[in-house]
Amino acid sequence: MNILALDCAVSRISLAVKTDTQFISTTYDIGMRQSEILVPAIDELLKKCNLKPSELDYTALTAGPGSFTGLRLGFSALKAIELAWNVPVYGISSLKVYSYPYSELNMPVISCIDANKDKFYACITEGNTILLEDGDWEIPTICSTISDFEKVFLCGPDALKLAELIKKENTFLEVLVPKVQSQTTESLVKLTQKMIAEGEPTLKDFDGPVYLRASEAEIKLGSDPR
Repeated sequence: MNILALDCAVSRISLAVKTDTQFISTTYDIGMRQSEILVPAIDELLKKCNLKPSELDYTALTAGPGSFTGLRLGFSALKAIELAWNVPVYGISSLKVYSYPYSELNMPVISCIDANKDKFYACITEGNTILLEDGDWEIPTICSTISDFEKVFLCGPDALKLAELIKKENTFLEVLVPKVQSQTTESLVKLTQKMIAEGEPTLKDFDGPVYLRASEAEIKLGSDPR
């Protein structure tokens, strides 16, 4: 089975291709230049695997929350492949992908992305239990959710930043952060394989990114008295 996986939820783009015999991945830490590199990066990765887009069985991506621009680019690229070669697309929560490698830890796991404005896109799980669902959360809400625990584990692109903020709120809480963040596309592929095996549906034509917050333009439009 040939799967193309793509994480564009943050400025660091990660891509991978999984076939029956190989797994090849690459990451581009390119700031705001995602639109320049994404399509060429997909082409290059497929060539390394000696694959044509038409030979893909599935594609998968982090569906959000995350960067408005990055998520739109990821959806556009994989939807184009779907339209051209009828390759189904799976969309998976960015936060779920980041926390997947740590799902068996015996403590709460906080998966997070800095959402600016003193808030984080975050979820908190303990095993299969959801303590705080995917949301656009303020620090006090996150801290109150874990107030009864002695230690927590943080992951995701902005785990270090959130860890420092949590420590200021609760100096007695043991906050653990991985020294090296896991390979997100590897988790994305594993979750996709699980969804395929369980017969879960792929994205519909009208499905798009999960933002959890209105864009600046939408906020301004909503506040316009006209």
